[in-house]
Amino acid sequence: MTTYSDLQAQLATLTTEAFRPELAEIDRLSTLDIARTMNGEDATVPAAVRDRLPAIAAAIDATAERMARGGRLVYAGAGTAGRLGVLDASECPPTFNTDPSQVVGLIAGGPSAMVTAVEGAEDSKELAAADLDGLGLTADDTVVGISASGRTPYAIGAVEHARRLGALTIGLSCNAGSGLAAAAEHGIEVVVGPELLTGSTRLKAGTAQKLVLNMISTITMIRLGKTYGNLMVDVRASNEKLQARSRRIVALATGAPDQRIETALAEAGGEVKTAILMILAGVDAPTANARLGHARGHLRAAL
Repeated sequence: MTTYSDLQAQLATLTTEAFRPELAEIDRLSTLDIARTMNGEDATVPAAVRDRLPAIAAAIDATAERMARGGRLVYAGAGTAGRLGVLDASECPPTFNTDPSQVVGLIAGGPSAMVTAVEGAEDSKELAAADLDGLGLTADDTVVGISASGRTPYAIGAVEHARRLGALTIGLSCNAGSGLAAAAEHGIEVVVGPELLTGSTRLKAGTAQKLVLNMISTITMIRLGKTYGNLMVDVRASNEKLQARSRRIVALATGAPDQRIETALAEAGGEVKTAILMILAGVDAPTANARLGHARGHLRAAL
């Protein structure tokens, strides 16, 4: 068991936990000066992500390959890292029309931890293994452990357990030489440096994690044929805004008049991709759906 002194020693070695003497009197600055300082700190994050693009791309290609075989993308983390994973997963169904079980976010302590801290949950590797077992993890799945420090037991435990089961594993952290990256097949370490507020990794580290998770989910979905060019042709029109967006996407893809678009969408049951293929290929909805099935959902290939 890790003792308090052991934990203190570990934290002292982490870049994300480092103290910055030059900011020791930040509370004496004007609000505008604090905002300028914070904005300057945030501006360094994209460059840190850019330095890790080859590792990110390799992880995405491996993820897309497994998902094309029917695998799932599973995020696992605690605290802010876990919440970011849940957020990214929850945005995939409306954006890419994925089944809710296709991209899953696990947070240490369960759903209630999204809004209330669950003490001790992040310290349990066994809890992570149990959460993954609850999903019936398979070798076609991908598990992304997320931890700013790279030492969170829940994230490391998730990756270790997934790897034992033959799943693809990715470790996303913000410290070099992290235990999480070492445990994963694909280690992504985005080193953003010490935070504005000592140890507050919801700041630069959280921003970096959000950027990388955006890449993992978005580019994977592009590789799976969920887009046509830069159009979200698998968007789920679950509200008025998305219904309007659906019509706009079909218009941008086809240049068809409004009435033709409305008719195609109605015959396609609201499926944007089907409606586009109907218009561009001059086919009916059943034929369009059959072509899309043959092309494994890739609209460009179906055309």
